[in-house]
Amino acid sequence: MKKLNWQVSLSLMLILLSTLIYCLHFQIFGDVHHIFIYLLGDVAFVPIEVLLVTVIIHQLLDAREKQSLLKKMNMVIGTFYSEVGTDLLKKMSEFDKKAELIGKNLIINVDCDDKTFKQKSLAVKAHDAEIKIKGADLQKLKDYLTENRAFLMSLLENQNLLEHDNFTDLMWALFHLTEELAVRKDVTKLSENDRIHIEIDFKRVYSLLISEWLDYMKHLKKEYPFLFSFAMRTNPFDANATPVFK
Repeated sequence: MKKLNWQVSLSLMLILLSTLIYCLHFQIFGDVHHIFIYLLGDVAFVPIEVLLVTVIIHQLLDAREKQSLLKKMNMVIGTFYSEVGTDLLKKMSEFDKKAELIGKNLIINVDCDDKTFKQKSLAVKAHDAEIKIKGADLQKLKDYLTENRAFLMSLLENQNLLEHDNFTDLMWALFHLTEELAVRKDVTKLSENDRIHIEIDFKRVYSLLISEWLDYMKHLKKEYPFLFSFAMRTNPFDANATPVFK
């Protein structure tokens, strides 16, 4: 209400000021005809001014803001894959009996263009991972997720991620899997129903993790070739990948 009162007061003051200036103009020049010519001209220009400010300029500023936000989001996503995501992909792919099949679509080279990335993205979305969890390896995954829980929670505090629905879905799915594993004292002794439930949660995270990784690789290739080079030399799906140049 206070904000509205302030706006009303300012509007009245500006209208009054404009009226006083027109009155002063009339007192000096005594030309009402001239005053109305310019007044109507200014009023006629208002719709065009609205078009320029609210449509064209606003869209340009909005596009620039979105581009800036996208860079900030990709920085956060890059931090995630650098600290946790890439290692997590390696660990989770060991549970996928069809990892080699999808891995062929995730070996990316410098010749990949937008069309190729789109084809790879479709292949990733169509991949039906065959997840089979094993006790000892699942315990290692549980320990890894538990150790990095604080880092993952810190990512959710970043307001930029609220604009990235897919990555937010990944984080929530990952938190859910972490909690499911954390509440089970011994993941090496799961019932059949419990195992099936964990595999479903596992598959959800794994699919989102791969999809987001591929999108991030596309971004790196376009914007940061030197980071893309390192990412390909540490590609979790490339058995021949090595960070050391031969």
